[in-house]
Amino acid sequence: MLLNLKIRRPANQRELAEAVGVREATLTHHLNAMDVEGLVTRRRDASNRRIHVVELTDAGEEMFLRLRTAAMAFDQRLRAGITEGELSSLEATLDRLVRNVAAADEPAQWAGLHP
Repeated sequence: MLLNLKIRRPANQRELAEAVGVREATLTHHLNAMDVEGLVTRRRDASNRRIHVVELTDAGEEMFLRLRTAAMAFDQRLRAGITEGELSSLEATLDRLVRNVAAADEPAQWAGLHP
């Protein structure tokens, strides 16, 4: 959520929920916790009082920067000693796995197991 608020700056809670792939009720639960921690503020949109606008506070901005630094350090550690060619091969293999799972011709034993 911090990344979406920092980079995309969604206009309201509904857009933020869609951007992070959660339901609005789930988002509200997380935003409540982030609000208590002083990471975000929520206010009513002046032109449409039904809409809540969510914004990072200064503490939220600082948390974003700390988490970004940690994520970048982890990524460097994770990729240590792996060549670009190996990464490309891994990406191609993972893409193939995703396509295989998403294939329209599902085996009969999987039919009806997902919505």
